[in-house]
Amino acid sequence: MTTYSKLKPKKVLFIATRQIGDVLVTTPLISKARELWPDAEFHFLGYRGKLEMLHGNPDIAEVIETSDRPGFGEYLSLFNRLFQRYDLAVVTQPSDRAYLYGLVAAFRRVGVLGGHPQGKDSADQHKRSKSEKQNAWKKFICMHTVDVDYFNQHVITEKLRLLEAFFKNPADLFSKPISVTPPAGEPLTPVIAGELKQPYVVIHPGPLTAYKRWPLAYWQELITWLVNQGFQIVLSASPAKQDVQLNHDIMSLLSEEIKGKVINAAGKLSIPQAGTLIRSAALYIGVDTSITHLAAACNTPTITLFGATPPTNFGPWPNGFIGEQPYQLRARTQTVGNVTILQGPGECVPCRKAGCLDKADSYSECLDLLEPKQVIEAIQKVLSN
Repeated sequence: MTTYSKLKPKKVLFIATRQIGDVLVTTPLISKARELWPDAEFHFLGYRGKLEMLHGNPDIAEVIETSDRPGFGEYLSLFNRLFQRYDLAVVTQPSDRAYLYGLVAAFRRVGVLGGHPQGKDSADQHKRSKSEKQNAWKKFICMHTVDVDYFNQHVITEKLRLLEAFFKNPADLFSKPISVTPPAGEPLTPVIAGELKQPYVVIHPGPLTAYKRWPLAYWQELITWLVNQGFQIVLSASPAKQDVQLNHDIMSLLSEEIKGKVINAAGKLSIPQAGTLIRSAALYIGVDTSITHLAAACNTPTITLFGATPPTNFGPWPNGFIGEQPYQLRARTQTVGNVTILQGPGECVPCRKAGCLDKADSYSECLDLLEPKQVIEAIQKVLSN
């Protein structure tokens, strides 16, 4: 690998054109780049409505928003704005569009390349060959690239490795504590702030896709147990219709007595406000979703329920962890720092498919078999510490 340790870019563009969580996991990369280049100016390009995780980030001088499906006019305007304005573009996702933005924006580029299927049959070999052809032009325009490994490499390690080429000794990237930078907090609305009582637990049951959901009856059992232990519950959710409906469905299962100890905050909190809420919580419990990564970044004790997703790739990063990999691929319970990851049973866990039917609205048997008893035992252990 060629070393560019003497390169000192004055302006750097970070590109993350995906979801909210994908933006948050770039923050250790940004912090490490700041250590490398203390005088450089950092800008960030991402999708409109997905960049709240960078609110108040001290290292980002300018945020550039674009549509996830821009028309020709918006492309033209964006290209004019970006054209050769930067010394370096850091492409943190393997999409063609992200690389195109990097090519337009900067003289030099580093980037993440899409993963290749791991199987050995002819179909996998065909997919691997096709992927390598698609990656060829991306490799050609980059000084340095990093391959995705969805089972063995943590996404934060993947992002940090984009800076390998700028270190004389790449191992130095992982020799100090690594932390995720949460967004700066904002005050809660008076309605929610007025209802809060200590101690409280934040529960976030709604993932982006159905196959990451935990059964409704399990949430009912868990919330009832927590209230009986003396906790108030804040049930959080995004403003998305399916998330608001999920919280409504959970509330409808609770007895009137239990319901009186639960605040349904669905759609009522911005990302910075969610950070404020979580920072003062006794505990956070959630599924595999971006708010769970935010909870871990806020240093709150975090319990998360994982199904198909490999924790070795996308488990919430335990703040201050030193090294490249905090987690095991499969363990019914594992705790590292402030994060506890629970997985259901099964030799197929984690499969990295979209649930058992491999489609967004599928069920996941591993989550159906992850019973409330396992979560309650984890809560007792976390709170005793």
